[in-house]
Amino acid sequence: MFSRKNTTEDADQAAANTAPPAPAAEPAAAPAAEPPASEPALTPQQVQELQAQAAKAAEHWDRLLRTTAEFDNFKKRAARERQEAVKFANETLLQKLLPVLDNFDAALAAAQSGKGDNAQTLLAGVAMIQQQLRSALAEAGLEEVDAAGQTFDPNWHEAVSQIETTDHPEGQVARQLRKGYRFRDRLLRPATVVVAKAPAA
Repeated sequence: MFSRKNTTEDADQAAANTAPPAPAAEPAAAPAAEPPASEPALTPQQVQELQAQAAKAAEHWDRLLRTTAEFDNFKKRAARERQEAVKFANETLLQKLLPVLDNFDAALAAAQSGKGDNAQTLLAGVAMIQQQLRSALAEAGLEEVDAAGQTFDPNWHEAVSQIETTDHPEGQVARQLRKGYRFRDRLLRPATVVVAKAPAA
């Protein structure tokens, strides 16, 4: 037979099991956020300095744009002048050769007229024209490579044959077949020569 004490304990246990759960503890309140610190206001002097710097920056930018545009124009102008210089590089030389052509025309006209000594007139005219032509080419920088009587130099002479002779020392140019020419220090055409060699014993 159950005792009263046991019955009371069972009732207390049942009540504990059916009782509603205790409310959870409330979380701690978050600390209040501090208001952001306000930036100090600019003084009138600082405002003036910023305005002056902005104006100077704008001036430098404008100067850069104008300099860039001027440089582009200079490059275009230089390229155009270079093309014209190449195109008309021989203008001065041609102007100097025009009198030579005039004298050729005059010499031919004199030879065809039949007046006086045609051979002497033509010879004098051709000699004058040759001198004019040499002078014009020399002023333009053309120089003759005259190898006659010179020691053979493969840098300036082109040997086409050798000849046995005692009139010239061995290795000397015995005869020049065609003059050579150079433009300042650059060889245009070597002198064509015959080189002397000692006779066979």
